[in-house]
Amino acid sequence: MPAADDSSTLLEVRNLQVDFRTRHGIAHVLDGIEFSLSKGEILGIVGESGCGKSMTALAIMGLIPSPPGKVAGGEIVYRGENLLKASKERMRRIRGNRISMIFQEPMTALNPVFTVGDQIAESIVLHQGLTRRAALDRAVELLREVHIPAPERRIGEYPHQLSGGMRQRIMIAIALACEPDILIADEPTTALDVTVQAQVFDLLLELQQDRDMAIVMITHDMGVIAEMTGRVLVMYAGRIIETAAVDDLLQNPQHPYTRGLIACVPQLSDEPEAERAALMEIPGVVPPLTELGVGCAFEPRCGFRMPVCVQSRPSPVAAGAGHSAACWLMEEGDRP
Repeated sequence: MPAADDSSTLLEVRNLQVDFRTRHGIAHVLDGIEFSLSKGEILGIVGESGCGKSMTALAIMGLIPSPPGKVAGGEIVYRGENLLKASKERMRRIRGNRISMIFQEPMTALNPVFTVGDQIAESIVLHQGLTRRAALDRAVELLREVHIPAPERRIGEYPHQLSGGMRQRIMIAIALACEPDILIADEPTTALDVTVQAQVFDLLLELQQDRDMAIVMITHDMGVIAEMTGRVLVMYAGRIIETAAVDDLLQNPQHPYTRGLIACVPQLSDEPEAERAALMEIPGVVPPLTELGVGCAFEPRCGFRMPVCVQSRPSPVAAGAGHSAACWLMEEGDRP
């Protein structure tokens, strides 16, 4: 997969901080997020539920609910423009047009009272100024591109008349309607069976190669990361704790949390005992974001923890070209 290239950078996220006001205090849901995205790159963001993956996507799209949330600091720079300073009208022009998003659950993202044709055509009319008839013709072409059979008939159907896999393809068609530079796919195969998941991922790869667009693939599945992405950000408790090319990350993980995520992937074996031995889990749960303290957020669950892990937060340390991890073991030179 393509690697990051500064000469073709589409998006830069710099020290992004997002806070939510809760009854238990301020939750720092994103704390100093930094990464870049290049043209044609597929960037993976991986981590457990609650680590901030989806919130990163919503911040880029300008969809943080306020209140209770707010962007407390940082920059989101798209083609040299800081989106955090853009007007609401400017963001409406960018959102769905230059940067699009596929949401987790298509049945809730699609409007049940409008046909799929109308829902695809809506963004085309809004952003490209086509007539409704021309937009519906374009919708038929898009359904054909995402391999939906009989698209002329399907544009007149409602979401409840389609299978889960077809609804997800409709969401992809809507996201691609305006030929975006960047597609954010937030857990795009949630609740789909394994066969349909594979079809959706193959479709995304095909469309990405045809259009040379960048994709941000958000997932908790290391198998998806291995198959789909070229570079990976590992997130935990609102922070990026490791960044690397996918092959380097899988072969040479540096952070104990990353090693745990990889170890949790089941390994096939002819021996039942060996297979059971290969099934592992990371003990504990992600801590409440209102109670992170000053140290490493992963410390309570880490088998390599040291006194310094409680006392202060580690900074990213280089572990090779394009590879860094935020762990005190890196500082100590005693990597796991």
